[in-house]
Amino acid sequence: MPTVTTNTAANSALRFLNLNSMKSGSSISKLASGSRIVNASDDAAGLAIGTRLRADSNVLQQASINSAQGASVMQVGDGGLARISDVLQRLKALAAASLSGVPTDTERGFIDAEYTQLITEIDGIAASTRFNGESLLDGTGAQFGAGAVDFFVGVTTADIISVDISSLSSTASDFNAASLATGGTALGSTTVSTSADASIAMASVDLAINEVSEARANIGSIVSRFEFRQQQVATSKENIDAALSSVMDVD
Repeated sequence: MPTVTTNTAANSALRFLNLNSMKSGSSISKLASGSRIVNASDDAAGLAIGTRLRADSNVLQQASINSAQGASVMQVGDGGLARISDVLQRLKALAAASLSGVPTDTERGFIDAEYTQLITEIDGIAASTRFNGESLLDGTGAQFGAGAVDFFVGVTTADIISVDISSLSSTASDFNAASLATGGTALGSTTVSTSADASIAMASVDLAINEVSEARANIGSIVSRFEFRQQQVATSKENIDAALSSVMDVD
């Protein structure tokens, strides 16, 4: 029934116009932002879930970087140990030359001159093998030489890979042959100036080669672990991003 004071049809039309305008504005906001949830009122539960998923995704991105950096640290250390291994191979050859009956003690002195310089070079390589300004192989680094270093590679504080880089310390004095029955001389104190000294040096060099080989094997296993963790982190991030998209992205 029409009335004079109230235009019911106009009021109804205005209400629907306001509702359509509000929905249109919401749709435009969602399309412009690319997000299904622009305001908390759009989906409160979805917003809470999506925020947590986005936080995990961001942390996993950094965890992937941390894994790569951890592997890089170990590879730098392995590079230094590889060069020390080369020096040790040469030291063994020099000790073998001194053990021969051909050279006299005078000539053994010439051999010992190179032997002594190469032992000094082991310390030089250990000191100059650095990552982020810190030596990795001489035990002097404030961080890497102080014990275990934890690399964060996940989304919780329990997701770490702990590496004791100080165990890689490889100066000449670190190669100690005290456990050998044939001598108790650290490599840094050996010479090849006589046949008897060369025999002791040979035992010390053999021990040093074994220790470097063991350290490199340990580094290889740690690098492998970092690489597998990096792959796992990448897979987790991919799945979390897919879940985040289904919750937050506009259709």
